[in-house]
Amino acid sequence: MSKIKDCILIDLPKIIDSRGNLAVIEKQAIPFSFKRVYYLYDVRSDAVRGGHSHKIQHKFLIPLSGSFDVVLDDGSEKKILNLNKPDTGLLIPNGIWRELENFSAGAVCLALASDVYDEEDYIRNYKDFLKSKNQ
Repeated sequence: MSKIKDCILIDLPKIIDSRGNLAVIEKQAIPFSFKRVYYLYDVRSDAVRGGHSHKIQHKFLIPLSGSFDVVLDDGSEKKILNLNKPDTGLLIPNGIWRELENFSAGAVCLALASDVYDEEDYIRNYKDFLKSKNQ
């Protein structure tokens, strides 16, 4: 069972240049192969995204622009991380409830998923999530 301590910030390789910086996402940068990429944008500052856990999938979130908070919950501990650096991503393993909130104006969240979309992999009800952690 995943715990909050398993959610880690990972610095991406970057090239600093006076013309603009470049961050690199290669398979050795994150600890899983990703099969799906999507991004959140135009999120209102009072909106909450996420609100689920995964049975199998892992996610890696990167704040490409702006900032947002990620509320992590393993069923016994909660932690809030503010993501605001486009060269640092957050690894969220399966079995962790997550909510994204407090989006700044113009924030863009890039998500890399370890598998293609599968509704059966989602736990969308918090009480069901807690039950799954106590099995």
